[in-house]
Amino acid sequence: MLTIAMPKGRIFAEALELLRKAGYTLPAEFAESRKLMIEVPEENMRFILAKPMDVVTYVEHGVADLGIAGKDVMMEEERDVYELLDLKISKCHLAVAGLPNGRMPQIAPRVATKYPNIASSYFREQGEQVEIIRLNGSIELAPLIGLADRIVDIVSTGRTLKENGLVEFEKIADVTSRLIVNPVSYRMKDEEVDVLVRRLSEVIPQ
Repeated sequence: MLTIAMPKGRIFAEALELLRKAGYTLPAEFAESRKLMIEVPEENMRFILAKPMDVVTYVEHGVADLGIAGKDVMMEEERDVYELLDLKISKCHLAVAGLPNGRMPQIAPRVATKYPNIASSYFREQGEQVEIIRLNGSIELAPLIGLADRIVDIVSTGRTLKENGLVEFEKIADVTSRLIVNPVSYRMKDEEVDVLVRRLSEVIPQ
């Protein structure tokens, strides 16, 4: 049986649609279930529903053979997993944003983000030394209350930035969801994994 870790939320819905297009029969009530682990015996699959940041952890430690994770998570955390496929779903991008008239102080500007490694690396490449403030939610609030001069966050439609009076200054990287695999599972269950990869490859949006 293949165990697949899936992120809750928007990625889950799009990944579910992709699996169904690939010919996998999944229960109709799958998306509405409150269960955190769902078995689909007819497809010889088990699904673990997790927070997006936790998917990679489950795969790395082998409690899940495969997982679907955003490229942002892969960039932020160096983990011992293989990236098999770009699923081309949940497209968005990482960006630097802030108040339209907010200037970056010359000495130790503050940047709020839930991606401290990505942010540090990006500003270092720009030749800027910044103070990183790690937040887990409501990143857009940081410039509004004077906690930070800039934020680094995921931008999808840009609506959240606009509604909070913020603007995007720089794009860091495009982000889509990826199919990842545990290295041991890739060796031990190579046939099952290869079938899944082939079937998904045939229906990935171009």
